[in-house]
Amino acid sequence: MWVEPLDNGKFKFCERYKDPLTGKTKKVSVTLLKDNKMTRKDAAAILAEKIAAASTPALKHENITLGELADLYIEYQAKTVTKGTVKRNRSTLNTICKMLNPAAIVSNLTAGYVANNLYSTRDKASTKNERLVRFKSFMHWAYDNDYIADIRWIDKLKPVNDKEAKEKLEHKFLEREELNLLVNSMKVQRWKGLTQFMALTGMRVGEVLALTIVDVDFRNKKIHINKTLDAQIKSDVHSPKTSCSNRDIDMQPELESLCQEIKKDLNARRFKTGLRLRLFFCDENGDYLNYYAFNKYLKKTSEDVLKRPITTHVLRHTHVSLLAEAGVPLDTITRRVGHEDSRITKKIYLHVTERMKEKDKELVRSVNLLA
Repeated sequence: MWVEPLDNGKFKFCERYKDPLTGKTKKVSVTLLKDNKMTRKDAAAILAEKIAAASTPALKHENITLGELADLYIEYQAKTVTKGTVKRNRSTLNTICKMLNPAAIVSNLTAGYVANNLYSTRDKASTKNERLVRFKSFMHWAYDNDYIADIRWIDKLKPVNDKEAKEKLEHKFLEREELNLLVNSMKVQRWKGLTQFMALTGMRVGEVLALTIVDVDFRNKKIHINKTLDAQIKSDVHSPKTSCSNRDIDMQPELESLCQEIKKDLNARRFKTGLRLRLFFCDENGDYLNYYAFNKYLKKTSEDVLKRPITTHVLRHTHVSLLAEAGVPLDTITRRVGHEDSRITKKIYLHVTERMKEKDKELVRSVNLLA
């Protein structure tokens, strides 16, 4: 620090510092009436505060409200994620903002206030936990983009106990007998074929609904997966979930046979209606099938036949279990279903293979070789 006497009799106390953003040397100063031991001490403290303030990036909006921040977040997401994701996130964020008060100043939020308002509803534990996950992602984005200075308090927010989520592993996939029972009980041929196809490929439902006729390559006996359909926005067809989701699936004989049946039905419909069909699975007008209609039928039929509702994801997990039962290595299964690293895929694989080992042990124990 140095002192510069001024013509008016006052004194300017100065200090240099390096701008962390540009690396250039800058100067701060403060003018005081006197130059003595006490004023030098005061000047040093004031200059230190000025340097700290200048070295710390300022928040974009000091008093931004939750509602304003949510609008900015959705605006950002519209440029970076799919339309379906934006729609889901907007709906969830609108609910969160109403629960926490859209006029609340973001920097004034506390863990106690957020928990009290997010957890006070009668919604399912899974719904509350989903909101919490979305809220934390929202706050992390705000912190990363300098809309809030400190978010350490969100670590105090813990998910509520979800007993329903602790579902038995066996309920996450179907046994071979259960799958056959389900399929044979289906009266609507369109949904029956779709169920069989999903169980034989392990594809995500969006990937199946987005398949075109040319994606099913009979010549090379492969199914080319390079896009997915968003269930919420029918026309939103985009790249698959992850980079490893872009893949080719080899057709085993029973899958090829099913695909030939579907192709035969498409040709018959094309001849009868004159429609230029493009999709491998389509409705009467050649348009994308309705995911919700399929899910409703699947749920109702499984409740009637298996006494428990299943989702399309259960069919995907069923494919994993059937391959594991057939002795297909985990790495091969993972590549086929388009996973980089899936905890549930590994759990199902280990569960099935361990069960097979136990059956082998029982078989050996019951054998008398010399009798």
